[in-house]
This record gives sequence, C-alpha cells and structure tokens, in this order.
Amino acid sequence: MSRRAKIFTGLGLYLAGIVVLVLLTGSAGKNEEFQPQNEFKLEPWVDLPGPFDINKAVVYVIAAAVLTVFAMIYIARRMQDRPNRVQTLVETVYTVMRDNITRNNMDATMAARWFPFIATLFLFIWISNLIGYIPLPTNTEHPVHIFGLEIPALAIYAATANLSVPLVLALVVFIAYTVEGLRAKGPIGYLKALVPKGVTGGMAVFIFVLELISNVLRLISLSVRLFANILAGHLIILFMAGGIAVLMGIAAIGFLTLPLGVILFIFEVGLVATLQAFIFATLASIYFGGAVAHDH
Repeated sequence: MSRRAKIFTGLGLYLAGIVVLVLLTGSAGKNEEFQPQNEFKLEPWVDLPGPFDINKAVVYVIAAAVLTVFAMIYIARRMQDRPNRVQTLVETVYTVMRDNITRNNMDATMAARWFPFIATLFLFIWISNLIGYIPLPTNTEHPVHIFGLEIPALAIYAATANLSVPLVLALVVFIAYTVEGLRAKGPIGYLKALVPKGVTGGMAVFIFVLELISNVLRLISLSVRLFANILAGHLIILFMAGGIAVLMGIAAIGFLTLPLGVILFIFEVGLVATLQAFIFATLASIYFGGAVAHDH
C-alpha cells in the first residue's frame, strides 16, 4: 500500500470512528449558556477610581513590558565574545530589526535615531503575542473549585487581542512620524509633499485630500491588522480545542477538532505571533521613512 493510500485510509478510519462515537454518545443539545466571546470580556479585577480599573488586559500589558525590559537587560549584561545559542538567536533578531526593518526604510541618520523605538515596538508586540498563547488562570467566568478554593480556569488571552492596545501603539507611531516629518520639512513642506510633483489644479486638491485620508487610515491599517489576526487566531483555537463540541453539545466532535486545534496553536505560536510583530514594526518604519522623504 502506498503512503498516500495509507494516509487516506487512516483519515477514513478516523472519521468513521468519530461517526460511531457521535451515534453512540448522541447530543446533549445546543449549549445556550456557553458564550465564546466572553473569553475576551474584560472584567475588573481591582476597582480603582475613574477609568483605572485593573483587568487582565492591563496585567498582560504590564507583564509584556516587564518581560521585554528584563529580557533585554539580562541578555545585554551577559554578552560574550563567543556567543552561545541564546546570544546567537538574540543577535539574529537584532540584525533583522536593524537591517531588514529599520535601515531598509530609513536613511542612516534617521535609522540610528529611531532604531531603539522600532526595536522596542517589535519586541513588545512579539512578547505580548507569545505570552498570549500561554494558558494562565485568567477565566474568572468559569472558575475551578479545588479544596474549597475558587480558582480561575486556564485560558489563553493576549493584550493585542484587545483593540485598544494596538490602537494606542498605532497612535504613538502616527504622532511620532508626523512630528518627524514636520521637523524635517516644516508644516507647509510636509503638506506639500503629500502631492506628487507636477500635479496641479483640481487633481492636486483631490490627491491632497486622498493622501490626508490615507494617513489617518494608517491607524486602522496598523491597529486592526494586529488586533484582528491575534483575536481570530485565539477564537479559532478556542473553537477547535473544544468550543464547537460544547456549543453543539456533541462531545465526539472534540476528537475531530482537537488535533486541528493543536496544529493551529503551533502555527499561531510559530509564525503568526512573530509575523504580526514584524509587519507592525516594518510598516511603522516605512511610515517614518516616507514622512521625511523628499520624493513622493
């Protein structure tokens, strides 16, 4: 039997087993109480005056910031002439941030000035995405009772899956590159640079308005891309890891979807978490370079 035949035979037996389990176990009916979106609901953990309540998003943001600072300081103090594997990995990431992200989109002077900001942005988003895939006791809606204690259930959550966090990062980038462009060209020169040379009359006005709108939409381009990808990844993992089985009340479906959930989890951790941080930092660098470029 060929390898392809073995694979299809195995899949057929696996699906047949699922069908048999469904027929044997039946269905408990649709679960109306389980609300998957509540996994991302922000309930106050510590009530403070005004809008300063502490919830899990705040805790994850602080954790990502502390881990970013601690990791870089710890590694920087232990650099060696003969690098070990950790140092080799760090130097590779550093080279990617410096050459591929920053220097490719800015001139040497500007790259040197803004590299610390871009690198910090990349590392913070990257670490925030990664810790978002670590199961932690953050699900207060479905607590676990152990020896009389009510302990939050394990769940995965990322601060970047909350739109407010990517939006704030995008606002910081937007303000920073706008200030840099105004400082390099002056207010009039910066606005003039929005229109390509040689375009005059009504077309110039149309393109000017279009470019202004395009600049504002960069906030959406940066924030929603990061937010939507991380949120969608977490939701898909939730559904594949058992959410669909709970919603439909058919436990046997969990045997079918769980392997897919594991594969998607590995894919999200191995690729998406890093890719989204890279895209955010790269787009920020492009916007910085474009803000001071003399040619449109």
